[in-house]
Amino acid sequence: MGYTLVEKIIKEHTKDPLIRGNKIDLVIDQTLTQDATGTMAYLELEAIGIKEVKTKLSVSYVDHNTLQNGFENADDHRFLQSVADKHGVYFSRVGNGICHQVHLERFARPGYTLLGSDSHTPTGGAMASLAIGAGGLDVACAMAGRPFNMVMPKIVNVVLKNKLSKGVSAKDIILYVLKNFTVKGGVNKVFEYTGEGVKTLTIPERATITNMGAELGATSSLFPSDEMTLDFLRKQNREEDFIPLCADSDAVYDETLEIDLSALKPMLACPNSPDAVKEVDEVKGIKVNQVLIGSCTNSSYADFVKVASILKGKTVHPDVSLGIAPGSRQVLQMITKSGILDVLLEAGARILESACGPCIGMGQSPCTDGVSLRTFNRNFYGRSGTNSAKVYLVSPELAAISAVEGVIASPYGMDLDLFPQPEKFLVDDRMIIKPTMTKEIVLGPNIKTLPAFDKLPEVINKKVILKVEDNITTDHIMPAGAKVLPYRSNIERISDFVFYTIDESFKKNCLKNDGGIIVAGNNYGQGSSREHAAIAPRYLGIRAVIAKSFARIHRQNLVNFGILPLTFINDDYDSISQFDTLVIEGLDKLAVGVDLVVKNVTNNTEFMVNHGLTEKEIDMINAGGLLNYIKEGK
Repeated sequence: MGYTLVEKIIKEHTKDPLIRGNKIDLVIDQTLTQDATGTMAYLELEAIGIKEVKTKLSVSYVDHNTLQNGFENADDHRFLQSVADKHGVYFSRVGNGICHQVHLERFARPGYTLLGSDSHTPTGGAMASLAIGAGGLDVACAMAGRPFNMVMPKIVNVVLKNKLSKGVSAKDIILYVLKNFTVKGGVNKVFEYTGEGVKTLTIPERATITNMGAELGATSSLFPSDEMTLDFLRKQNREEDFIPLCADSDAVYDETLEIDLSALKPMLACPNSPDAVKEVDEVKGIKVNQVLIGSCTNSSYADFVKVASILKGKTVHPDVSLGIAPGSRQVLQMITKSGILDVLLEAGARILESACGPCIGMGQSPCTDGVSLRTFNRNFYGRSGTNSAKVYLVSPELAAISAVEGVIASPYGMDLDLFPQPEKFLVDDRMIIKPTMTKEIVLGPNIKTLPAFDKLPEVINKKVILKVEDNITTDHIMPAGAKVLPYRSNIERISDFVFYTIDESFKKNCLKNDGGIIVAGNNYGQGSSREHAAIAPRYLGIRAVIAKSFARIHRQNLVNFGILPLTFINDDYDSISQFDTLVIEGLDKLAVGVDLVVKNVTNNTEFMVNHGLTEKEIDMINAGGLLNYIKEGK
């Protein structure tokens, strides 16, 4: 029996047996951080106490908090540059582009492992890199030379047949997968793309698919390393990084999904979930107020070739605001030199910074009740900065034609190759600073050290501070946007915003009751890797979350900061109400495979929960979190 591509990479990076569902320790080759999560990650690295990173390569990117309304973001950038230099980390300056786009262009390598403090790190899977998103503390540990502890995933074979029709894009492929698997269907799975249709997809197209694989809840997504990979690396002057890499012909998969690319039609994800997928013909004609093209999902040079092919000689509809955000400085320079930028400007597009920007609510919020078409990866409620907005996720082609028509329109059958693809990419790495390990760390007044957390008590006797339903995202727990993001390095201040879009009294109730317990439905914590969604609730005294199920990254973040992640064994969710008092005893005797009894004192009932913790995770929880565990010498 042969190996899948995932298994081939993992077996070169672990000594553990490749048994599905078992925990394995994975050696990490590369890490990446971005400024919204990176400031805390480097404070954690400082707390671990190493002199120089142990990875083959670590890169710190500035791409999220680029809107500088006050001193906070600028201070974070200065800190990140100084701490990167001190510890041997490359630093990608503000303006150089979005971490995933730049890393794909300049650093991703076939066969490598990559751990990033951003949930869309799996973008690197387009380059046959096993790229995984994680919380900042896990990334700090990887930089310190510690392996990444993860579940050996199930592997889904997505077989691509034939080729896409004109006007149909890679975005439509991943939307089709999301329609079939949903936002919780990929937890502890890796999606591996095979079949003859793979060779028809360029690296930027593959990157769109692997990027949005994060919305499945998947650990990662992977394409083989083939002639398309070699062509991309040649154009980036990185041909020496190429190795051929693919699954064995007799590899065995856990699940299979076949997609006839020629049968796909343009699709979009409707508000407010990436899996609310429909064909565009079902919703075309809806009036559009805003169109935004960019983000780490669709901001490559190839994307803007398609957009310019549609906009050439046309003008954006007078009722539509069109914003364009190239994914990297390289892309911006190339569309400038090729004349594509002129086409976009002549059509009436607004040119935004090469950064995440509107995707995380950092500017460009839609009008009240506005319809916004975005080539992004997430359309969670309130993420755009306008709670009443209706945000659709679309391809660049669909976005462009809709911007012209003023309504949702279909690009099906359109010729989108009016501009030639480049023979070489414009390579200019002057905005990436190599470390000298000579600088002193610079801390601004908003940058606070991580709070100290105590050990797990023998008994948790707390009230249910909040009860929430299915698919609660990290945007619900710890919102992004220009109002909140500047406080990512200040846990005390950012705790003011925990759950404030759901329950503005959450912090007050935590303080009044000395913390408490959260009860949740399925897929709790989906979305971003932001560990602040665990740290800030822990700071407010949350000691346990009882849910029907958890998203992978958030569950690990809860463990990392000493919050018990518990799952219902039976259907007891409906028996619990907000402010019920729950008692969990015997926590000093936590053991692998031993379930816990929860007493509901308020209604005089009991129910069983499963913690699912490994021995190592139990030790971490008992210590009060991963940092305490490390400080104990483990």
